[in-house]
Amino acid sequence: MSLKIRTVKNGEIGIIELRSSLISEDIINELQDAVADFIEQGNKKLIIDLSKVNLINSIGLGSLISAYTTFTKNGGEIILTGVGKSVRNVFIITKLTEIFEISDNKDEAIKKFSYVKI
Repeated sequence: MSLKIRTVKNGEIGIIELRSSLISEDIINELQDAVADFIEQGNKKLIIDLSKVNLINSIGLGSLISAYTTFTKNGGEIILTGVGKSVRNVFIITKLTEIFEISDNKDEAIKKFSYVKI
């Protein structure tokens, strides 16, 4: 399995940790299945950790956009964490930094989700 899936804050926040480059169809299918599972469980807060992803292609970007679209349509929020330099450059070039909220690490993202939004 190329993903590690867990929850924190009594199941309130879902975390998907990708463990390889986001370029193969198998990994992308695993990611989509994990996102669908969190939605099915009623989870509204999701962190996708990209700290172990050093390569991403258009298919990988598409899967993240799809996850974002699906999650937000269901009233949820996604924060990306651990975005390395090469992946961040792809996000900058494609202007996805304007769509995705990006935190430096999981702890920072958990804190962002823990604040009550008024």
